[in-house]
Amino acid sequence: MTSHRRPKQPSRTRVTVLTTAAAAAVALSANVANAAPSEKPNKDEVKTKVDKLYEEAEQATEKLDGAKEKQQKLQKQISALQDNVARGQEELNELRDGLGSMASAQYRTGGIDPSVALFLSSNPDDFLDKASAVDQLTAQQAESLKKVQEKQRSLAQQRAEASAKLKDLADTRAKLASKKKEVQSKLGAAQKLLNTLTAQEKAALATQDQQRATRASERVDLGTTKAASGRAAAAFAAAQSVIGSPYAYAHAGPSTFDCSGLTSWAYAQADVTIPRTSEAQANAGTRIYSQSDLQVGDLVIFYGDQHHVGLYAGNGQVLHAPHTGAFVRYEAIGNMPFQFGVRI
Repeated sequence: MTSHRRPKQPSRTRVTVLTTAAAAAVALSANVANAAPSEKPNKDEVKTKVDKLYEEAEQATEKLDGAKEKQQKLQKQISALQDNVARGQEELNELRDGLGSMASAQYRTGGIDPSVALFLSSNPDDFLDKASAVDQLTAQQAESLKKVQEKQRSLAQQRAEASAKLKDLADTRAKLASKKKEVQSKLGAAQKLLNTLTAQEKAALATQDQQRATRASERVDLGTTKAASGRAAAAFAAAQSVIGSPYAYAHAGPSTFDCSGLTSWAYAQADVTIPRTSEAQANAGTRIYSQSDLQVGDLVIFYGDQHHVGLYAGNGQVLHAPHTGAFVRYEAIGNMPFQFGVRI
Protein backbone atom coordinates (compact mmCIF):
# COMPACT_ATOMS: atom_id res chain seq x y z
CA MET A 1 0.00 0.00 0.00
CA THR A 2 1.15 3.48 -0.75
CA SER A 3 1.98 5.52 2.31
CA HIS A 4 0.36 8.96 2.47
CA ARG A 5 2.34 11.36 4.65
CA ARG A 6 1.54 14.98 5.27
CA PRO A 7 4.30 17.31 4.05
CA LYS A 8 6.52 18.53 6.81
CA GLN A 9 5.67 22.10 7.82
CA PRO A 10 8.55 24.57 8.07
CA SER A 11 9.46 25.45 11.59
CA ARG A 12 8.58 28.84 12.98
CA THR A 13 12.27 29.71 13.16
CA ARG A 14 12.81 28.95 9.45
CA VAL A 15 9.81 31.04 8.48
CA THR A 16 11.14 33.95 10.52
CA VAL A 17 14.60 33.77 8.87
CA LEU A 18 13.17 33.62 5.36
CA THR A 19 10.82 36.51 6.04
CA THR A 20 13.63 38.62 7.44
CA ALA A 21 15.90 37.88 4.45
CA ALA A 22 13.16 38.77 1.99
CA ALA A 23 12.50 42.02 3.76
CA ALA A 24 16.20 42.90 3.70
CA ALA A 25 16.39 42.15 -0.03
CA VAL A 26 13.42 44.39 -0.70
CA ALA A 27 14.95 47.19 1.38
CA LEU A 28 18.29 46.85 -0.39
CA SER A 29 16.63 47.00 -3.80
CA ALA A 30 14.76 50.11 -2.76
CA ASN A 31 17.96 51.77 -1.53
CA VAL A 32 19.78 50.97 -4.78
CA ALA A 33 16.90 52.26 -6.83
CA ASN A 34 16.72 55.47 -4.80
CA ALA A 35 20.51 56.00 -4.59
CA ALA A 36 21.75 59.11 -6.34
CA PRO A 37 23.89 58.35 -9.43
CA SER A 38 27.61 59.17 -9.13
CA GLU A 39 28.02 62.85 -9.88
CA LYS A 40 29.83 63.78 -13.07
CA PRO A 41 32.58 66.36 -12.48
CA ASN A 42 31.67 69.84 -13.68
CA LYS A 43 33.70 71.64 -16.33
CA ASP A 44 35.83 73.53 -13.80
CA GLU A 45 36.80 70.29 -12.06
CA VAL A 46 37.55 68.69 -15.41
CA LYS A 47 39.68 71.70 -16.39
CA THR A 48 41.68 71.46 -13.16
CA LYS A 49 42.38 67.77 -13.72
CA VAL A 50 43.15 68.26 -17.41
CA ASP A 51 45.54 71.13 -16.66
CA LYS A 52 47.35 68.88 -14.19
CA LEU A 53 47.62 66.09 -16.77
CA TYR A 54 48.90 68.57 -19.36
CA GLU A 55 51.54 69.75 -16.90
CA GLU A 56 52.63 66.15 -16.24
CA ALA A 57 52.67 65.49 -19.98
CA GLU A 58 54.89 68.53 -20.51
CA GLN A 59 57.29 67.32 -17.81
CA ALA A 60 57.56 64.01 -19.65
CA THR A 61 57.85 65.84 -22.97
CA GLU A 62 60.93 67.75 -21.81
CA LYS A 63 62.52 64.45 -20.77
CA LEU A 64 61.56 63.06 -24.16
CA ASP A 65 63.17 66.06 -25.90
CA GLY A 66 66.33 65.52 -23.85
CA ALA A 67 66.49 61.84 -24.81
CA LYS A 68 65.99 62.73 -28.50
CA GLU A 69 68.76 65.32 -28.35
CA LYS A 70 71.11 62.85 -26.65
CA GLN A 71 70.27 60.19 -29.23
CA GLN A 72 71.15 62.54 -32.08
CA LYS A 73 74.47 63.50 -30.45
CA LEU A 74 75.36 59.86 -29.79
CA GLN A 75 74.60 58.89 -33.37
CA LYS A 76 76.94 61.62 -34.65
CA GLN A 77 79.68 60.63 -32.19
CA ILE A 78 79.37 56.94 -33.07
CA SER A 79 79.50 57.72 -36.78
CA ALA A 80 82.66 59.82 -36.28
CA LEU A 81 84.29 57.08 -34.20
CA GLN A 82 83.47 54.42 -36.76
CA ASP A 83 84.97 56.59 -39.52
CA ASN A 84 88.12 57.09 -37.42
CA VAL A 85 88.41 53.35 -36.80
CA ALA A 86 88.07 52.62 -40.52
CA ARG A 87 90.77 55.17 -41.40
CA GLY A 88 92.98 53.91 -38.59
CA GLN A 89 92.67 50.35 -39.83
CA GLU A 90 93.78 51.46 -43.28
CA GLU A 91 96.82 53.21 -41.77
CA LEU A 92 97.61 50.10 -39.73
CA ASN A 93 97.43 47.94 -42.84
CA GLU A 94 99.83 50.31 -44.63
CA LEU A 95 102.29 50.12 -41.73
CA ARG A 96 102.15 46.34 -41.78
CA ASP A 97 102.64 46.33 -45.53
CA GLY A 98 105.70 48.51 -45.05
CA LEU A 99 107.19 46.04 -42.59
CA GLY A 100 106.44 43.22 -44.99
CA SER A 101 108.33 45.07 -47.73
CA MET A 102 111.34 45.46 -45.42
CA ALA A 103 111.30 41.75 -44.66
CA SER A 104 111.12 40.89 -48.34
CA ALA A 105 114.09 43.12 -49.08
CA GLN A 106 116.13 41.51 -46.31
CA TYR A 107 115.29 38.08 -47.64
CA ARG A 108 116.39 38.99 -51.15
CA THR A 109 119.72 40.40 -49.86
CA GLY A 110 120.73 37.42 -47.81
CA GLY A 111 118.08 36.25 -45.45
CA ILE A 112 115.33 37.61 -43.29
CA ASP A 113 116.10 38.92 -39.84
CA PRO A 114 114.86 36.38 -37.27
CA SER A 115 113.10 39.09 -35.31
CA VAL A 116 111.18 40.24 -38.41
CA ALA A 117 110.25 36.66 -39.12
CA LEU A 118 108.97 36.41 -35.56
CA PHE A 119 106.86 39.52 -36.07
CA LEU A 120 105.35 38.34 -39.32
CA SER A 121 104.53 34.89 -38.00
CA SER A 122 103.01 35.76 -34.62
CA ASN A 123 100.64 38.21 -32.96
CA PRO A 124 102.07 41.75 -33.42
CA ASP A 125 100.45 42.84 -30.13
CA ASP A 126 102.89 40.65 -28.20
CA PHE A 127 105.94 41.34 -30.31
CA LEU A 128 107.32 44.48 -28.65
CA ASP A 129 107.15 42.73 -25.27
CA LYS A 130 110.04 40.61 -26.49
CA ALA A 131 112.85 43.03 -25.70
CA SER A 132 115.53 40.75 -27.05
CA ALA A 133 113.85 40.79 -30.47
CA VAL A 134 113.66 44.60 -30.51
CA ASP A 135 117.40 44.79 -29.98
CA GLN A 136 117.97 42.91 -33.24
CA LEU A 137 115.88 45.25 -35.37
CA THR A 138 117.19 48.09 -37.42
CA ALA A 139 116.23 51.55 -36.20
CA GLN A 140 113.74 51.90 -39.08
CA GLN A 141 112.06 48.59 -38.31
CA ALA A 142 111.85 49.40 -34.62
CA GLU A 143 110.22 52.74 -35.35
CA SER A 144 107.73 51.09 -37.71
CA LEU A 145 106.84 48.46 -35.12
CA LYS A 146 106.26 51.14 -32.48
CA LYS A 147 103.91 52.95 -34.84
CA VAL A 148 102.04 49.69 -35.41
CA GLN A 149 101.65 49.15 -31.69
CA GLU A 150 100.50 52.74 -31.07
CA LYS A 151 97.98 52.49 -33.88
CA GLN A 152 96.67 49.18 -32.51
CA ARG A 153 96.24 50.68 -29.05
CA SER A 154 94.48 53.72 -30.48
CA LEU A 155 92.13 51.55 -32.51
CA ALA A 156 91.34 49.36 -29.52
CA GLN A 157 90.51 52.45 -27.46
CA GLN A 158 88.29 53.91 -30.19
CA ARG A 159 86.49 50.59 -30.66
CA ALA A 160 85.85 50.37 -26.91
CA GLU A 161 84.56 53.95 -26.88
CA ALA A 162 82.27 53.24 -29.83
CA SER A 163 80.99 50.10 -28.11
CA ALA A 164 80.20 52.05 -24.92
CA LYS A 165 78.38 54.73 -26.90
CA LEU A 166 76.38 52.10 -28.76
CA LYS A 167 75.21 50.72 -25.39
CA ASP A 168 74.38 54.24 -24.23
CA LEU A 169 72.43 54.76 -27.45
CA ALA A 170 70.41 51.60 -26.83
CA ASP A 171 69.60 52.79 -23.27
CA THR A 172 68.66 56.22 -24.59
CA ARG A 173 66.33 54.72 -27.18
CA ALA A 174 64.64 52.68 -24.45
CA LYS A 175 64.18 55.83 -22.36
CA LEU A 176 62.84 57.62 -25.43
CA ALA A 177 60.20 54.94 -25.97
CA SER A 178 59.25 54.99 -22.28
CA LYS A 179 58.83 58.78 -22.17
CA LYS A 180 56.87 58.80 -25.40
CA LYS A 181 54.51 56.21 -23.93
CA GLU A 182 54.17 58.30 -20.75
CA VAL A 183 53.32 61.46 -22.70
CA GLN A 184 50.74 59.62 -24.78
CA SER A 185 49.21 58.12 -21.64
CA LYS A 186 48.84 61.54 -19.98
CA LEU A 187 47.36 63.10 -23.10
CA GLY A 188 45.00 60.16 -23.53
CA ALA A 189 43.76 60.54 -19.95
CA ALA A 190 43.24 64.28 -20.49
CA GLN A 191 41.27 63.65 -23.67
CA LYS A 192 39.13 61.06 -21.91
CA LEU A 193 38.24 63.65 -19.27
CA LEU A 194 37.45 66.26 -21.91
CA ASN A 195 35.17 63.78 -23.64
CA THR A 196 32.95 63.73 -20.53
CA LEU A 197 32.01 67.37 -21.20
CA THR A 198 29.13 68.47 -23.35
CA ALA A 199 29.74 70.45 -26.51
CA GLN A 200 28.57 73.59 -24.69
CA GLU A 201 30.99 73.00 -21.81
CA LYS A 202 33.90 72.45 -24.20
CA ALA A 203 33.02 75.65 -26.02
CA ALA A 204 32.87 77.54 -22.72
CA LEU A 205 36.35 76.34 -21.74
CA ALA A 206 37.73 77.26 -25.16
CA THR A 207 36.22 80.73 -24.88
CA GLN A 208 37.65 81.15 -21.38
CA ASP A 209 41.11 80.15 -22.59
CA GLN A 210 40.88 82.48 -25.59
CA GLN A 211 39.77 85.39 -23.43
CA ARG A 212 42.75 84.91 -21.14
CA ALA A 213 45.11 84.93 -24.12
CA THR A 214 43.42 88.00 -25.57
CA ARG A 215 43.71 89.95 -22.31
CA ALA A 216 47.41 89.08 -22.14
CA SER A 217 47.93 90.20 -25.74
CA GLU A 218 46.23 93.53 -25.07
CA ARG A 219 48.59 94.21 -22.16
CA VAL A 220 51.77 93.66 -24.16
CA ASP A 221 53.48 96.99 -24.84
CA LEU A 222 56.93 96.43 -26.27
CA GLY A 223 57.55 100.16 -26.37
CA THR A 224 58.10 100.22 -22.60
CA THR A 225 60.63 97.37 -22.46
CA LYS A 226 63.78 97.19 -24.53
CA ALA A 227 65.19 93.97 -25.91
CA ALA A 228 68.05 92.26 -24.09
CA SER A 229 70.17 92.39 -27.27
CA GLY A 230 69.87 92.58 -31.03
CA ARG A 231 69.78 88.80 -31.28
CA ALA A 232 67.26 88.54 -28.45
CA ALA A 233 65.07 90.99 -30.37
CA ALA A 234 65.46 88.87 -33.52
CA ALA A 235 64.56 85.69 -31.61
CA PHE A 236 61.49 87.35 -30.13
CA ALA A 237 60.40 88.63 -33.55
CA ALA A 238 60.70 85.08 -34.89
CA ALA A 239 58.51 83.78 -32.06
CA GLN A 240 55.96 86.52 -32.76
CA SER A 241 55.77 85.40 -36.38
CA VAL A 242 54.40 82.00 -35.32
CA ILE A 243 51.77 83.21 -32.83
CA GLY A 244 48.75 80.97 -33.31
CA SER A 245 50.81 77.89 -34.24
CA PRO A 246 49.59 74.76 -32.44
CA TYR A 247 51.43 73.09 -29.58
CA ALA A 248 52.76 69.63 -30.42
CA TYR A 249 54.93 67.65 -28.02
CA ALA A 250 58.53 67.01 -29.13
CA HIS A 251 58.22 69.50 -32.02
CA ALA A 252 60.59 72.41 -32.63
CA GLY A 253 59.03 74.16 -35.61
CA PRO A 254 58.64 75.49 -38.09
CA SER A 255 54.86 75.17 -37.78
CA THR A 256 54.27 73.28 -34.50
CA PHE A 257 56.12 73.61 -31.20
CA ASP A 258 56.43 72.50 -27.62
CA CYS A 259 57.66 75.08 -25.10
CA SER A 260 61.43 74.59 -25.45
CA GLY A 261 60.98 73.82 -29.12
CA LEU A 262 59.63 77.35 -29.64
CA THR A 263 62.46 79.06 -27.74
CA SER A 264 65.26 77.01 -29.33
CA TRP A 265 63.74 77.52 -32.79
CA ALA A 266 63.31 81.28 -32.22
CA TYR A 267 66.95 81.73 -31.21
CA ALA A 268 68.09 79.57 -34.13
CA GLN A 269 66.40 82.13 -36.43
CA ALA A 270 68.71 84.71 -34.84
CA ASP A 271 71.76 82.47 -35.56
CA VAL A 272 72.09 81.54 -31.89
CA THR A 273 72.20 77.90 -30.81
CA ILE A 274 70.75 77.12 -27.38
CA PRO A 275 70.02 73.71 -25.83
CA ARG A 276 66.83 71.87 -26.77
CA THR A 277 65.21 71.35 -23.34
CA SER A 278 63.92 73.89 -20.82
CA GLU A 279 66.10 72.41 -18.06
CA ALA A 280 69.22 72.85 -20.19
CA GLN A 281 68.11 76.30 -21.34
CA ALA A 282 67.89 77.30 -17.67
CA ASN A 283 71.70 77.04 -17.62
CA ALA A 284 72.36 78.60 -21.02
CA GLY A 285 73.05 82.16 -19.89
CA THR A 286 72.99 84.65 -17.04
CA ARG A 287 70.17 84.10 -14.57
CA ILE A 288 67.86 86.99 -13.67
CA TYR A 289 65.86 86.50 -10.49
CA SER A 290 63.90 89.77 -10.46
CA GLN A 291 61.02 90.06 -12.92
CA SER A 292 61.60 93.83 -13.02
CA ASP A 293 65.04 93.21 -14.58
CA LEU A 294 63.73 91.08 -17.45
CA GLN A 295 64.09 92.37 -20.99
CA VAL A 296 62.38 91.33 -24.22
CA GLY A 297 63.79 88.08 -25.59
CA ASP A 298 65.05 86.80 -22.23
CA LEU A 299 64.09 83.21 -21.52
CA VAL A 300 61.63 82.81 -18.65
CA ILE A 301 61.77 79.56 -16.66
CA PHE A 302 58.72 78.24 -14.79
CA TYR A 303 58.08 75.54 -12.15
CA GLY A 304 60.50 74.13 -9.61
CA ASP A 305 61.72 71.39 -11.93
CA GLN A 306 62.16 73.95 -14.76
CA HIS A 307 59.92 72.03 -17.17
CA HIS A 308 58.43 75.08 -18.89
CA VAL A 309 60.03 78.02 -20.71
CA GLY A 310 58.92 81.02 -22.74
CA LEU A 311 60.25 84.34 -24.05
CA TYR A 312 59.76 87.56 -22.11
CA ALA A 313 57.47 89.88 -24.08
CA GLY A 314 57.47 92.97 -21.87
CA ASN A 315 54.93 94.38 -19.41
CA GLY A 316 54.84 91.21 -17.30
CA GLN A 317 53.96 88.97 -20.23
CA VAL A 318 55.56 85.87 -21.72
CA LEU A 319 55.25 84.52 -25.27
CA HIS A 320 55.15 80.73 -25.14
CA ALA A 321 53.73 77.42 -26.39
CA PRO A 322 51.48 76.47 -23.44
CA HIS A 323 50.32 72.86 -23.75
CA THR A 324 48.52 70.35 -25.95
CA GLY A 325 45.34 71.81 -27.37
CA ALA A 326 46.63 75.39 -27.12
CA PHE A 327 48.51 77.68 -29.49
CA VAL A 328 51.61 79.89 -29.30
CA ARG A 329 50.39 82.99 -27.46
CA TYR A 330 51.04 85.69 -24.88
CA GLU A 331 50.28 85.03 -21.23
CA ALA A 332 50.80 86.77 -17.91
CA ILE A 333 53.89 85.55 -16.06
CA GLY A 334 51.79 85.36 -12.91
CA ASN A 335 49.67 82.54 -14.37
CA MET A 336 52.58 80.14 -13.79
CA PRO A 337 55.15 79.73 -10.98
CA PHE A 338 58.04 81.96 -12.12
CA GLN A 339 61.55 80.74 -11.19
CA PHE A 340 63.97 83.09 -12.98
CA GLY A 341 64.92 84.55 -16.33
CA VAL A 342 67.92 83.65 -18.47
CA ARG A 343 69.73 86.20 -20.63
CA ILE A 344 71.38 84.52 -23.61
